[in-house]
Amino acid sequence: MIPYLTSMLQFFILIPLAGFLLSLCIPEKMENAVSRTVFCTIGSHLLIVLVFLAIWLSHGHPVLEKTGIVLFNTKDYQFLVSFYFDRISAVYLFVGAVLTFLIAQYCRWYLHRESGYKRFFNIILFFYVGYNIIIFSGNFETLFVGWEILGLSSFLLIGFYRDRYLPVKNALKVFTVFRIADMSLLIVMWMNHYLWHKNITFTELADKQFISEHLQNHPLFGVLISLLILLAAAVKSGQLPFSSWVPRAMEGPTPSSAIFYGSLSVHLGVFLLLRTYPFWENISSMVTTVVIVGLLTSIVATGIARVQSSIKTQIAYASIAQIGIIFIEIALGYHALALIHFAGNAFLRTYQLLVSPSAVSYMIREQFFNFVPLHYVDKKSVFKKLEYSIYLLCLKEFHLDNFVYRFFWNPLKWCGRKLNVLSGKSVIVLSAVIFSVGLMCLFNQSLIHPEICKYLPVLFAFAGLAMLLKSFSERKDVLLSWVLVIVMHLYRTLAISLNGDINTNEIILYLSGVIISGVLGYACLNELKSREQDISLSRFQGHSYEYPKLAFIFMLACLGLMAFPMTPTFIGVELILTHIHKDQASLIIFTALSYVMSGISLIRIYARIFLGPHVKTYHATPNKSA
Repeated sequence: MIPYLTSMLQFFILIPLAGFLLSLCIPEKMENAVSRTVFCTIGSHLLIVLVFLAIWLSHGHPVLEKTGIVLFNTKDYQFLVSFYFDRISAVYLFVGAVLTFLIAQYCRWYLHRESGYKRFFNIILFFYVGYNIIIFSGNFETLFVGWEILGLSSFLLIGFYRDRYLPVKNALKVFTVFRIADMSLLIVMWMNHYLWHKNITFTELADKQFISEHLQNHPLFGVLISLLILLAAAVKSGQLPFSSWVPRAMEGPTPSSAIFYGSLSVHLGVFLLLRTYPFWENISSMVTTVVIVGLLTSIVATGIARVQSSIKTQIAYASIAQIGIIFIEIALGYHALALIHFAGNAFLRTYQLLVSPSAVSYMIREQFFNFVPLHYVDKKSVFKKLEYSIYLLCLKEFHLDNFVYRFFWNPLKWCGRKLNVLSGKSVIVLSAVIFSVGLMCLFNQSLIHPEICKYLPVLFAFAGLAMLLKSFSERKDVLLSWVLVIVMHLYRTLAISLNGDINTNEIILYLSGVIISGVLGYACLNELKSREQDISLSRFQGHSYEYPKLAFIFMLACLGLMAFPMTPTFIGVELILTHIHKDQASLIIFTALSYVMSGISLIRIYARIFLGPHVKTYHATPNKSA
């Protein structure tokens, strides 16, 4: 029976994937067909989950592990899809299946005759695929695939009302913050490769003796990996100082807010800490940091929640505060309590968000008929002044949004603006000259002094990052911004080629995705430019309204160029990381930053050109505050 249960793990991912692919083929006007497809897909998934869990529990809830498909294999690295199932996965599977089924049923009528009806259900199924990949993942590589899918799903659901300014603007904000977590996990995978010298699985990570033997010789690696895991978890779960993205994510439809930021997605940082706990449980600095982050988040988020005028924002911060407590429970080793707390918080926040429209109408009626103003006394005492100061800080959300932008993105924007002194043609000529010099160095490495060769990979990786920063800050020429992202990929390939013995097949695999996606995206932008004459990145233009097919094709090109999972570029990036040595910290930082910035730059291009209020005045456009 155990082998039979193990063989079923992959079907929990294949069922929603099949439903997602089927729903894409249904015409947009056939609402009943779309909703029934989603309802049957998630309903059958829930039914199988209940039967599976009953059988699994009756056999003593064993730990299940299955090694799936080997996507790419080299002498130094094996990229494989691995599945793992234990009590943590079981709780997340049950809660996810029940709540997703509830939301699917709720939305069949809630979004009736909404212009994006089919699109909403497509994204929900896409999200559910990523969610299942994460909770069944048996290694960091498989988890990262689901992690990226959830990041894209978040962007699409927050920007669901794509003809409005605020939803699209906040979708971009949330996506940029999520890229910090992506960068953290990317560096974690690279560091794990050099710590274990293989593709480490979560089964091996749960072996305490195996972990302690390796960490004794590399204590610094253990601390750095643990802190990066905490950074990824804190970003995903909205912990300090990244809490401000959660209320911004409430711009999407209420059901998507319930399933994403009230119940499932926001608790995946908790899942990451639970899954990796055996690795960092004996690292006292990590345990202390998790407790401090959770405690501060609980205190600050509780204060912010109590002064918000928006009910969805109140619920968002209340959920964050509870997740902070769950972080503390995990750090102290109370995992059963943390799982119960997760399930209770997820069900409660989903219920609160779904009934929030009714609650608002009720509270307005009560306030209208029964409002009694408060009589303040002793306004000038020290305690009252302290109370007012804390109130104002909570009202301003402790300026958390400004903190993220000031210390993370504004420095990158500043660097990009410094490159604006170069015109479009001069940037292309300069990059071509530098790349030609790099090729000469590559084919004549034997003639160059070894000390100089050691710094060449870092130099060209930095040059690629500089081109990307220029693309990120570009406001006029959209074609130039797109081409500079492609140039960055060429520089990255050159830097890794200069760094060691990289196989030609690996370069071909990586560049094949870059070239196909780059040409496809350039053709889409060129076609749009021929129709509209003037397209720029200075504002949102909303061209998806008139060119929905072109917008969809361009989004696929963006995903290919940003190395979205299961594309040749993604596998190529994984292989490229294995050729960066453990003493090349600057090279891995530049490579990880370029990975993050390329995604932000490409999604920004897509959003600016195809989303937001329409640039043409004869289309009705909502106010910016709508």
